Amino acid sequence: MTVPRFNHANVLSRRTLIRASGLAEASLTTAGLAACASTVPNRGALSTGNTVTPSSGPHPDNRPKVLLAYFSRAGENYWNGGRRILETGNTEVLAAMLSTQLGCDVYQIEAADPYSKRYDPTVARNVREQDSDARPQIANALPNLEGYDTVLIGSPIWNVQPPMIMATFIEAVDVAGKTLLPFVTYAVSGLGSTQDFYRALDSGADLGDGLAVRGEEVTNADNDIDQWLRATGLVGKETSP
Repeated sequence: MTVPRFNHANVLSRRTLIRASGLAEASLTTAGLAACASTVPNRGALSTGNTVTPSSGPHPDNRPKVLLAYFSRAGENYWNGGRRILETGNTEVLAAMLSTQLGCDVYQIEAADPYSKRYDPTVARNVREQDSDARPQIANALPNLEGYDTVLIGSPIWNVQPPMIMATFIEAVDVAGKTLLPFVTYAVSGLGSTQDFYRALDSGADLGDGLAVRGEEVTNADNDIDQWLRATGLVGKETSP
C-alpha cells in the first residue's frame, strides 16, 4: 500500500478549544439500537492553526516535545443506549482539550475512503476490517516524527479496540524509541484491548499508560486529563496552568 509523504500543512499547532456540553463519540458495537433524531452543534472541534516544524534542541522548560495524532468520526453515534448525530466526533473534542493543555502540535488521521456518517455501515465495515486485519489507507500526508519525544495517539474504541486505521498510522511512521501514549473515547469498554493492540504492532515505541474517557462525559473530563498528564510527566506542578 502506498502511503503519501508528509506535508507540513497537515500538522496543526496550538489549537483553540471551543468548549461545550453534549458532545460524544462512543464505541461502535454490533448491537441494534433505536435511532435518535437529536443533533449536536459543531463545538469542541480543533481549529486550524499555524504550521510548526519541531525545532532542534531541548524544550525550553525541558519537557518532552509532543505530537498529538488522532482519528475521529462524526455522524450517527451511540449515545446513552440510543443514537445521536454528532457534528464533531468526541475524540476530536478530547484531542482539543489535551492539545490546549499541552500547547502541542496536532495531526489528524483521515481515511482515504471515509467512513460512513451512518452508524450501521460503519459497524459493518469495522467488523470486516478487524476480521481481515486490514490497513485502511490514510488520505493525508504523514508527519515526520523526527524531533518529537512523545506521541499521543487518540481514537474511539470500536468493538473493544482502536480502529484498524490506527495500525496503518503506527506502521507507516517511525515511533521507535519514542514514548507512545494512547487516549480513547468509549461507550462501555474503557481502554478495552488498546494496550495489546499497540503492543502487538511491535513498533519499537515505549508504550505508556492510556487515558479512557466515556464519550457522553468527555466535556467534563478535565480532572481525568489533568491526572493523566501529571502521571505521564507531560504536566508537572511547576508547569501546569
